[in-house]
Amino acid sequence: MRTPVAFIIFNRPDLTAGVFAAIARARPDKLFVIADGPRSGFEGDVERCAAARAITEKVDWPCDVSRNYAEVNLGCARRPASGLQWVFEQVEEAIVLEDDCVPGAGFFPYCEELLERYRTDERVMHISGNQFVTPRKPTPFSYSFSRYPLSWGWATWRRAFQHYDYRITLWPQLRQTGWLRDILGDERAVHYWTQIFDHTSASNDDITWWDFQWVFACWAQSGFSILPHVNLVSNTGFGPGASHTTNATDRLANLPAAELRLPLRHPDYVVRDVEQDALIFQGIFPPEVRPSMLGQLRSRCIAALPRDVRRSLSSIRSRFVSHSQPSRQQAVASTPTARPRG
Repeated sequence: MRTPVAFIIFNRPDLTAGVFAAIARARPDKLFVIADGPRSGFEGDVERCAAARAITEKVDWPCDVSRNYAEVNLGCARRPASGLQWVFEQVEEAIVLEDDCVPGAGFFPYCEELLERYRTDERVMHISGNQFVTPRKPTPFSYSFSRYPLSWGWATWRRAFQHYDYRITLWPQLRQTGWLRDILGDERAVHYWTQIFDHTSASNDDITWWDFQWVFACWAQSGFSILPHVNLVSNTGFGPGASHTTNATDRLANLPAAELRLPLRHPDYVVRDVEQDALIFQGIFPPEVRPSMLGQLRSRCIAALPRDVRRSLSSIRSRFVSHSQPSRQQAVASTPTARPRG
């Protein structure tokens, strides 16, 4: 396979082995390995990081391998962001996989063909291997166009990734316009993403995501994502060891990779599937960034702290709650009446 592959790993050798086996079957001519360093204060991290890296060193096919190993832990925001910027300084296009995103057999030829077909079409910025919703109507084509750059197995070009900005510095300027409303056409989605971008823009070093910034980059350029008609990548990383996808019973956990019929059937137009985007937003994202979601974002940051620091925070919180817990009558009286989602 001629297209370079960027492989992002950390400290999960068992998952790394599954994705690396799929990469080995594809036999890319060029492989980039992006590895984060062990976390301070996390027992066993040094050994697990070393074991994951060792798996990627078992390249037994003709391949030019470049490695970018962080000596210290950069986190699940800065490490992918800096690693991908390193990749696109060297190559014009790449397929990107993380250590828990296992591609099916059709994923690589799908990406290669579309990378070539849309190489100079600046309307298209992202090629996704994910399909999480069931279309309401059949389509004769192998893929469609979306606003959502789903990134559990994806591909892009340097010409697109050059717009990536970790700090989303354009957001304060664009926030004052109707740009987001024009992009999404859905007030609930506008409200949701406004809060996401506000939080990302205002944060310093406490964010634990790199992909919201990529969403912003694509939208700031009015770029489309390509989504396959069927799901091509299975995320096997749901569970307690994950940074974000901690719910092992989530409906997207281990969603199987299906077969995509080749050759690809290309649409005759580049038009966003508005109905599909509405299903994606309704099915994957909450209608707003509720306090519970902000709590999840806070939890992501706390999870990156050393164990002794987390225990101290937990102890402080327990003492605070025990002194400030309202009585049962007060709690019931202050609970707002539940309303159905509208």
